[in-house]
Amino acid sequence: MALTFRMLLAVVVTVNGAGLVVAADASRGTYANPVIAETLADPAVIRHDGLYYLYGTGQAGGDGGYRVYTSRDLVHWARGPVVFRAREPRVWAPDVWRDPTTGRFYLYWTVHSKVGVAEADGPRGPFANPRQLVKGAIDAHLFRDDDGRLYLYYVKFPGFRITVQRMADPVTPAGEPKVILKPTSEWETRNGRVTEGPWMMRHAGRYYLLYSGSGANTPDYAVGYATARNPMGPFTRAPHNPIVHRSENVFGPGHGCAVRDGAGAWWHVYHQKRTNKVEWGRDICLDPLRFDAQGRLFGEATRGVRRMAPVPLGPVGE
Repeated sequence: MALTFRMLLAVVVTVNGAGLVVAADASRGTYANPVIAETLADPAVIRHDGLYYLYGTGQAGGDGGYRVYTSRDLVHWARGPVVFRAREPRVWAPDVWRDPTTGRFYLYWTVHSKVGVAEADGPRGPFANPRQLVKGAIDAHLFRDDDGRLYLYYVKFPGFRITVQRMADPVTPAGEPKVILKPTSEWETRNGRVTEGPWMMRHAGRYYLLYSGSGANTPDYAVGYATARNPMGPFTRAPHNPIVHRSENVFGPGHGCAVRDGAGAWWHVYHQKRTNKVEWGRDICLDPLRFDAQGRLFGEATRGVRRMAPVPLGPVGE
């Protein structure tokens, strides 16, 4: 694919229509946000066979489906095909998970305030055989624990309640769901009462639930986390929340995922608003996450500032 890089202005475009818009120059080892300068939000990233695959809200006939993007370094993203289309609008906040036993890929979708799942043979889809799992819900995320047990996290209406559901397998709930978090903190209620966008991490035997709070179309949207000793909770909010928030030239950072680079360091792939207005113009950004010696998690949000890039993935098998 032929690419033309505009150094320092951080724009990459294709000349053959394959679609690539990122904020990185051709110099090795640096980048600046946004890394995908398209109207795109709520990114979920998986790593498979030497590539990262990113899925988000937008760029599929508005919000009518999901498109995939691919990268080896989390900075330079190639625009791929639409992998899922729905018959209803408001197709938001995807999550994709690969079953390590069967090799099947599962897309957890939100369509018109319903959460469900579809399947594919590979990360480029197409994802088919959609089935509904939960009504009155958004923002599903599947987590597989080290013991192989599966947990589906999602946001239940009314009240933006983050909920967890044990799963017997990738498509079958087991037992009753449990509410684990709802908006009560000041930063979660600053501009709308919201807790949403759950994403689970495990570090040093503890479970870290990343989530976003306040209104997603406002500049006060932000990211915090809560910890537990069990994936079902109870969860305790971090006292230094929010760990990613607005600042000068950064508005509404939130709703993302955590992924490791080629050296094993954690990175936060998320979206930012382009302005401080109440509207939905958002693009994809990237910044590091780090744990301190006490197990506290820290993040940040930058825009237009050059910094060291993630370590790229090596060839498959390395």
